[in-house]
Amino acid sequence: MSSVSEDYIAPWWIYWLHNFPHVNLNFQPIDNTFTPLDQNYQQSLIFLACVAAAGLGLNLLGLAIYLSCLCCCRRDDDEEERKRPNSCCVTWSAVAAGLITCAAVGVGFYGNSETNDGVYQLTYSLYNANHTLGGVDSLVTGTMGGMEGGLKQHLARLDEIFAKRADYVQSLHFMQQMADTVIKQLLGLPEWDIANVDLSAIADQTAYVEYYRWLTYLLLLILDLVICLAACLGLAKQSRWLLTTMMVFGVLSLVLSWASLGADLATAVGTSDFCVAPDKFIMNQTRGSVTSDIVHYYLYCSQTLPNPFQQSLTIFQRSLTTMQMQIQQLLQFAVPLFPSAEGDLLGIQHLLNSSETSLHQLTALLDCRGLKRDYLDALEGVCYDGVEGLLYLCLFSILAICAFCAMLCAIPRAWTHIASRESDYNDIDEGDPFNPQAIRMSAQNANHAPNMHTFCSYSSSMGSSLHPPAVQAVSNAPAPEYMNQATLFGGNPRYENAPLIGRGSPPPSYSPSMRATYLSMTEDQARHFGNDFQA
Repeated sequence: MSSVSEDYIAPWWIYWLHNFPHVNLNFQPIDNTFTPLDQNYQQSLIFLACVAAAGLGLNLLGLAIYLSCLCCCRRDDDEEERKRPNSCCVTWSAVAAGLITCAAVGVGFYGNSETNDGVYQLTYSLYNANHTLGGVDSLVTGTMGGMEGGLKQHLARLDEIFAKRADYVQSLHFMQQMADTVIKQLLGLPEWDIANVDLSAIADQTAYVEYYRWLTYLLLLILDLVICLAACLGLAKQSRWLLTTMMVFGVLSLVLSWASLGADLATAVGTSDFCVAPDKFIMNQTRGSVTSDIVHYYLYCSQTLPNPFQQSLTIFQRSLTTMQMQIQQLLQFAVPLFPSAEGDLLGIQHLLNSSETSLHQLTALLDCRGLKRDYLDALEGVCYDGVEGLLYLCLFSILAICAFCAMLCAIPRAWTHIASRESDYNDIDEGDPFNPQAIRMSAQNANHAPNMHTFCSYSSSMGSSLHPPAVQAVSNAPAPEYMNQATLFGGNPRYENAPLIGRGSPPPSYSPSMRATYLSMTEDQARHFGNDFQA
């Protein structure tokens, strides 16, 4: 007979994880049979977690080497050519880190939900099985209490009443023998109260651990998402302190991701070892407390297997039927002779009727189909949803590791890029006419210069006999340029009314018509404007 029940087939990922190498801390291969209490088997699961810890060490070492090379190795290329590839590299690294983080968070939420659903199904099945076994124990205890207590009291009083009738006393002794037979059959049932306590404790402890596991992963997912968004904000705002802070939190999340990967992998492998042969493990655990035929009956629940309770339940039923027949005869023939015996006989009849009801309930609860359904639901919750969710959480950890590695590689380059841009702004010549700072300084100097007439005032004076007042020269620029501008604008006040000299602006460019007008100016006009701009 197969060790796995006929209605349960382990999925492919269970066998894939089960075939993982099982090695103890002494690097010796061991059997992959699920034996959680064995020290070597525990070391094989710890070894998987140590592999994740080694991966964390190599990852941090690689990042340290990368940062050292980035800080120590300086390229001598041209500064403008150097900034373009760095900016592009930082941009693509940030985009890749953001996309991978979003994918990792989505996978993590799905895996966390699947794992929680599987564990909830397990605990629900355990509570159902606990309720079934508790009901069996309650019915057995109640029936035995009625037979040992209430029935004996009624029979003792009837024995005194029927003392003068030997045939009636013999009927009472026969009923007492039937009651002892019922008690003996009930005592032959397994001690369900032991299994009841174990299932309840396992369910409570599992639900407690699962709640904190689910909450921890939820906080980890939120932390990863917040770090990614804050890092993107720091890159957009070019905030060096925010990038530095996110780099520290990125290293912390990297450590947590490797730790979660090791824990999830070890848990998934151990659970898969159980899911490959769950029946075998249960039979080993129940050995000594429950007989093997009862365990087989519930694990496989096949019609070809005999019901281990059938004989006890049949004897129970026959004993109750015989006792009820004896009570009917005594009610019919003894009550007319001994009216005081009617109360005890009716009491025994009521007790037998309630025992028969308990017998039917006990037969239904002891049937294998109810517990087998709970058993299959628990296996499906653990081996399907639970292990599948753990695999998705492992994938989340791997994606998070890749995302944070990309982010930790991009942040130092972004910091260098931001520092180079700040140094470029500091190296701009103050005399550069395109430098905004130089423009502001020239404007301030122009505000302290003596008052001078604008080009609008000069252009308006061309048609009058009044000459513009002489002003202090402010520039050595050629006079014809200003004269040409004043002539073209015609004194319209909406154009520039302040000289370009002293503002750090480049000379204006002229169209062909403007240049023709400039060349056609008379000598009198040039002499008229020239006196105003002599040094």
